[in-house]
Amino acid sequence: MKKFTPWLTLCATLLFLCSSFVNHTEQKRLALYGVAFYNLENLFDTVHDAGKNDYEYLPKGKNRWGKMKYEAKLHNMARVLSELCTDKLPVGPAVIGLSEVENDKALSDLLNEPALKNRGYKFVDFPGVDRRGVECAFLYNPRFFQMERSFIVPYYYDPEGKIDSDLLGFYTDENGQVQAYEELKGDTTHITRGFLVMQGKLAGERMFFIVNHWPSRAAGSEARERAGFQVRCLKDALMKQDPAAKIVIMGDMNDDPSNKSMTEQLGCKSKTKDVKNPGDLYNPWYDTLYKLGQGTLLYDGKWNLFDQIVFTGNLLGNDRSTLKFYRHEIFIRDYLFQQDGRYKGSPLRTHAGGTWLNGYSDHLPTYIYLVKELK
Repeated sequence: MKKFTPWLTLCATLLFLCSSFVNHTEQKRLALYGVAFYNLENLFDTVHDAGKNDYEYLPKGKNRWGKMKYEAKLHNMARVLSELCTDKLPVGPAVIGLSEVENDKALSDLLNEPALKNRGYKFVDFPGVDRRGVECAFLYNPRFFQMERSFIVPYYYDPEGKIDSDLLGFYTDENGQVQAYEELKGDTTHITRGFLVMQGKLAGERMFFIVNHWPSRAAGSEARERAGFQVRCLKDALMKQDPAAKIVIMGDMNDDPSNKSMTEQLGCKSKTKDVKNPGDLYNPWYDTLYKLGQGTLLYDGKWNLFDQIVFTGNLLGNDRSTLKFYRHEIFIRDYLFQQDGRYKGSPLRTHAGGTWLNGYSDHLPTYIYLVKELK
């Protein structure tokens, strides 16, 4: 992990409840903002949701998911979330995208955990169509991110399996605002989580955050490529709505940075020199996986990096009078890994092989820092 140089670190100070630092050479004060994502791996409550296949997460279900296990899971998830970005930001990230959360009750219980209760987070959650009942959600600190509106764009899979189908799940209204369709269309064989969109202001600038949980590996590459195409079209529509807006797309993509869903369909660039336009997407995680060998989940002894945060090119550059990308990290702590046994070094899960491990998640969190000059 990179460190601030000593002369800069000595100048660090807290300002407006977020970490800032003073560069004595340039005489400029810079504020940091954290943007994080975490797959919580099945944060279910203990009550059946009608129409959902959540039976294994009930007191009499396969996992014997009762009050004790549920409260332990909440405690563990809150611990991780409360520590994200705190090496530089004592109050944590400004916003956090989540996946694999069952409902708003689970979110309310999570934010009432002692580790998070005083952070002031609010949440966005829409009931989804996932058959198991897991959803995407969004936490935000209103001191830093001022929410204007939120909506969920449904995932549409073309009946003929056409990746670039015009079934996009959204439209632009007479006022030029992007709106989501509420009804499902197309083939529902691969019905899955939609794309959760938040519009608001961070550091006084218009931002869109899109939280994702793309179709599983079992659904096939085409299903995720379809998701990538839909989200790229959504990003383009939002940029047309607000040309100066900055867009962050985060989530469990169920694909690595080099897969077609990310490169060809979502259109991410892995090198900053290839980002030519404000609306082009930059993916900082390519070298993290392929050069550094770091990932967010381990499968058959190989690291994958499914948990990605990508963003539009107008967040790149050295002009920090506006929000700019500063750095990206995987959240790594010893307690998140199995310390012994056959799966030593793997993320410590809640369950494995039918055994309750009282762990965290099969994924590691990721986060980026954005920086802006304070006037």
